[in-house]
Amino acid sequence: MAIKSAKTGWRDMVLICRKCSKKLDGGFGPDGDKSLKKALRKYLKAGKGRKAALAVKETDCFDVCPKNAVVAVNAANPKALLIVPAGADLFEVKARLGLDDDRRLKPSLKVVGEP
Repeated sequence: MAIKSAKTGWRDMVLICRKCSKKLDGGFGPDGDKSLKKALRKYLKAGKGRKAALAVKETDCFDVCPKNAVVAVNAANPKALLIVPAGADLFEVKARLGLDDDRRLKPSLKVVGEP
């Protein structure tokens, strides 16, 4: 059988430890009732499937096993595992994972006297 490939629309892929998520049982989102996977998908407006711009997938254990936190990694930067404590700000998680959701942080300021 020949090796085939399938195309995706993914710009980034975030891998989240399934075991950590299961142990924590929520802890993210505005009400603290969502898993990190669901909270990130909703916050970043990421769809599901191959047509989405961002893939957020749960994977097997990374063997870090922090208490009251979840391990996540951007697949584009596998050297940096991020330990995300329960209730962490999703904006900071997005920034630390190096994700870009095409939202501007603040309007750019002009300095008076500069071109």
